Amino acid sequence: MFDSLTQKFNNVFRSLSGRGRITEDNVRDAMRQVRTALLEADVNFKVVKDFCESVTQKALGAEVIKSLHPGQMMIKIVNDELTQLMGPVDSRIYYVSPGPTVILLAGLQGSGKTTTAGKLAKYLVSKGKKPLLVADDLQRPAAILQLQTLGEQLGVPVHCDFDSKDPVKVAVKGVHVARSSDRDVVVLDTAGRLHIDADLMDELGRVCKAVTPHQIYLVCDSMTGQDAVNSAKEFNDQLELDGVILTKLDGDARGGAALSVKAVTGKPIKFIGVGEKLDKLEEFHPDRMAGRILGMGDVVSLVEKAQEQFDAEEAEKLQQKMAKGQLTFDDFLKQMQMMKKMGGMKDIMKLIPGIGSQMAGMDVDDGEIKRIEAIVHSMTKKERQNPDLIDASRRRRIARGSGTEPHDVSGLVKTFNQTRQMMKTMSGMGMMGRMKAMKQLGNMDMFGGKVPQMKIKQRSKRKKVDRKKKAKGGQSRSKGRR
Repeated sequence: MFDSLTQKFNNVFRSLSGRGRITEDNVRDAMRQVRTALLEADVNFKVVKDFCESVTQKALGAEVIKSLHPGQMMIKIVNDELTQLMGPVDSRIYYVSPGPTVILLAGLQGSGKTTTAGKLAKYLVSKGKKPLLVADDLQRPAAILQLQTLGEQLGVPVHCDFDSKDPVKVAVKGVHVARSSDRDVVVLDTAGRLHIDADLMDELGRVCKAVTPHQIYLVCDSMTGQDAVNSAKEFNDQLELDGVILTKLDGDARGGAALSVKAVTGKPIKFIGVGEKLDKLEEFHPDRMAGRILGMGDVVSLVEKAQEQFDAEEAEKLQQKMAKGQLTFDDFLKQMQMMKKMGGMKDIMKLIPGIGSQMAGMDVDDGEIKRIEAIVHSMTKKERQNPDLIDASRRRRIARGSGTEPHDVSGLVKTFNQTRQMMKTMSGMGMMGRMKAMKQLGNMDMFGGKVPQMKIKQRSKRKKVDRKKKAKGGQSRSKGRR
């Protein structure tokens, strides 16, 4: 998400960072490029105008013009303005006591309301809540079946009534069922239309009047850009929304809706959908999103993702093994699977400061993890503990068992040994060294590719210098030493 905007912002800041001093003309030229980038990202015209005026006014201050690092100062100003544009947002849900807390999801057809209801239920379960899903979309029979399927996958009960034609009765009964069955949150999945009309708003109005929801969230498809913002404004005029949930943001390289909806409607984005799976609903944090847009990474989100998957005691044991170079294929496979749960290698790398902006054109194949799993599962316990045992005959056996080729097995073992050595080296590095090493790991071909070592790079540069000196008739450094 935001790939196109991130790339254009980086080009603007790169042009400024090469200047020792910047002038008013430099700032205005940069802001013209920023304005074009935002408009191409389908950001609301008035929002773009106000944003650029605010950044320009602050950028022309003496602290920027006289700064030794004007490019960095510009990044800070733009980051602060983006954060303010999208926030402030309190992503928490406030629960009532005694319950149940009633959350109503509204939106147009195709915006992803039913899937979002399932995702929200999973999010609530992760927070220790006991939600009840209520299938109140009686316009689309498939919506009821879809919600039942999601409920079964999550282990969350679903209240529905295939025979009823009255959404008000279904909603009221759902709240009653939640209260009697000790469910503390009700998620109402309401009907949508292809467009906002009187019937839709009348139906939603009657449901709201009957159950008085504590939170009303509008579910918008971010890929519709300004249409999503306009529909949010119209729904807010009728219902008085508490927040917006933007879906399909992972497929939106522009991001115009995310940057416009708060400024146009005055209502915050509470959650964002960043994938099809039920765990792909994230709390929206404007400061973190601004960092992602500017290619600055998002360390806080990375740490939170890691904490969800990694056990502290196991992580400590793993760190000790890495420092001693005793990593096994079982450890290697476990870490790969955890990374997959966190969203894949490319998504993880994008959250690392200084690396995320370079990931746009990088092809990181997460499909290789499946092949790695197959190969490792075809090894014996002794082979996983000691890869040096894997000779030619064992490689052929493992390849047959995993449906791969012997050279794939050889390449994986070679890469594993390189990775194990790099992990051992990384344990004694500082933060910057680790970040460089992680970037190198991201560039690896897991089936035989080499990890580019820093020493090798330095030697290759030295050889190039020697060849240049020889071409000019000079004496090489290496020869001079001899």
